[in-house]
Amino acid sequence: MPSPFAICIVAIVLLGALGLPIGHAMIASSILYLLLSGLDLGTAAEQILNGLFNSYVLLAIPLFILAADLMNIGSLTDRLLQFCLVLVGRFRGGLGHVNVIANMIFAGMSGSAIADAVGIGRIIIGMMTRDGRYPVAYAGAITASAAIIGPIIPPSIPMVLYALISDASIGYLFLGGFVPGIMLGVAFMIMNSIIARRRDYPVEPPVPVREIPRITMRAFPALMLPVILLFGIYGGVMTPTEGAAAAAFYALFASTVLYRAVTWQQLYNAILSSGKATTSIGMLIAGALVFNYVVTVENIPALLARFMSGQNFSAPMFLLVVNIILFILGCLLEGSTILLVVVPIFIPTAKALGIDLVHFGVVVVINIMIGLLTPPYGLLLFVIANMTKQPLGAIVREAAPFIFMAIVVLAIITVVPDSILWLPRLMGYKG
Repeated sequence: MPSPFAICIVAIVLLGALGLPIGHAMIASSILYLLLSGLDLGTAAEQILNGLFNSYVLLAIPLFILAADLMNIGSLTDRLLQFCLVLVGRFRGGLGHVNVIANMIFAGMSGSAIADAVGIGRIIIGMMTRDGRYPVAYAGAITASAAIIGPIIPPSIPMVLYALISDASIGYLFLGGFVPGIMLGVAFMIMNSIIARRRDYPVEPPVPVREIPRITMRAFPALMLPVILLFGIYGGVMTPTEGAAAAAFYALFASTVLYRAVTWQQLYNAILSSGKATTSIGMLIAGALVFNYVVTVENIPALLARFMSGQNFSAPMFLLVVNIILFILGCLLEGSTILLVVVPIFIPTAKALGIDLVHFGVVVVINIMIGLLTPPYGLLLFVIANMTKQPLGAIVREAAPFIFMAIVVLAIITVVPDSILWLPRLMGYKG
């Protein structure tokens, strides 16, 4: 007879294949494991309640989601795009550059790739495709690619989840994402320049100098959000969770008081939307908490650690193997599932090999973000394909050069830990 753990894994796969949300599938299958193993079924509820209600850091997730939704319904996104057009619109393929720069700025507000793709995507894709200036598939592909910068430059919801499972410092994880996020932005802009020159994409007319101060002032309140958030966190004024609350409040204040661009109906819809998104993530976390208990009972992390030590893996070789595994899984599974279920298995081995957990966390998060772009399950691809009404294959073909550049950046930060750890160490990190 198969072991209870094998039955649990098969049950998760089958329930997921039948369309049950993965969080529910993990809870149901883990309860089945407890039943077959003769363990107390109440352990499932205990793990969920302890994990969800004893973790102050998890409060940051619904607050960052709410902040992103509030910015999307206000006019913050429009003003940011106009400001980015002033900065880089005059270069060949300028609207592609605007797309990337806007995502880098917006990344300091939302922490969510999907929020960035939806919030900025609708507007910038419309700007790029107006009068046939850019193919719709290309506009969608660069929007999807640039959106993965969102959870890398702080704040970052995936990094909050990684901190939950690894006990690494959220503040230093956020700092570690700065340089890789900028590297990704530069890499995407380089690729956009190459493609724009090859295809002779248009140059946008330069913004008159007299208009620059007005556009900058209109965008100033929106630009201040990441400044307030990050200086508040790293200045020791507030924790990342309190920073998330400050971001949500400031987004509400800017949208309603400063810009006066939000109706009561829009506000209600934004709160409802963020509540639904939070519930979805919460169920996934709950399922992962129960399943991780099952994994711990089965002693899987220790078995993996012994297997790795038996292979005499060095730290660089271990990171290479983990990157390959996560890249393959990213083509098949949702990113949060990988982060909450698979990554905890690798953490004990990473510690044993002396790999810094901040370095490891940023590498893991970037790899998982690339998974949002890789078929067949790349979630951002589906979001953009649905938004643009383009065939998925066309989006994938146009996104391929940007995926390649993201993999190059991932390789660099994996091999050169200081590319991640330099800034945290500058701010007092001892790792």
